[in-house]
Amino acid sequence: MLAEERQGLIAAMVNQHGSLSITEIQRALKVSRETIRRDLALLADRHVLRKAHGGALAMERGEPALDVREVINAEAKHAIGRLAASLVPDGASVMLSGGSTVQAVGEALLARHGLTVFTNSVVTCCRLAGHNSNRVYMLGGGVQVENNATLGPDATAMLAHYCADFAFVGAGAISPAGWLMDYTREESELSSQMLQSVRTAVVVADHTKFNRYAPVRVEHFDKATYLVTDRTPDGPLAAALAALPLELLAGDGPGR
Repeated sequence: MLAEERQGLIAAMVNQHGSLSITEIQRALKVSRETIRRDLALLADRHVLRKAHGGALAMERGEPALDVREVINAEAKHAIGRLAASLVPDGASVMLSGGSTVQAVGEALLARHGLTVFTNSVVTCCRLAGHNSNRVYMLGGGVQVENNATLGPDATAMLAHYCADFAFVGAGAISPAGWLMDYTREESELSSQMLQSVRTAVVVADHTKFNRYAPVRVEHFDKATYLVTDRTPDGPLAAALAALPLELLAGDGPGR
């Protein structure tokens, strides 16, 4: 295969998936990692894609709108939501970020009574407010219509006044190196603040977020107590997660 043809295939693959690791490209094209690294560097110089640690990102890296994400792997997300919500007793205080998987946690929490809830999700707020004697605090901020959530400095400033028993945050991506990542700085900052403002921090993500990249790294993943997912990761990501002080709760069986 000519270099130009190979580079065109790499660009097409990355644009189709949004992000790919060097290992994934290597498996598809059956060439050396050194060749792929050189190709990625050349394509990045031409502004065809963006290099990332261990892989590449498409130039257009926007996340699908919430109504689209809600139907992607929906059954697994609801299973994750039920498993994550099982950690929460009646009367607990809970922080819930936006996103389709965290919305599934909020839906499962409808079975609880007397919760105190802090959320930036319009959907979760409407579901839980006034239900089973819950108290719900909607974080301020600009409304991001595509995510049906409030974000920005007003949301993080309001959140800074509270602490809680549990926080549930989603993931735009979890890289092969074990980095929690998201698509905007505003989302990243809110999730990061939630992770360090609670006694028990929980990240929820289905397996489609594994070994992917997003533009912004979320800080304080090492403060998470649990990662709740639908499928146990393997390979380098499994090793990276094993190095973190968190417990993996997976629907396909016991984790670390």
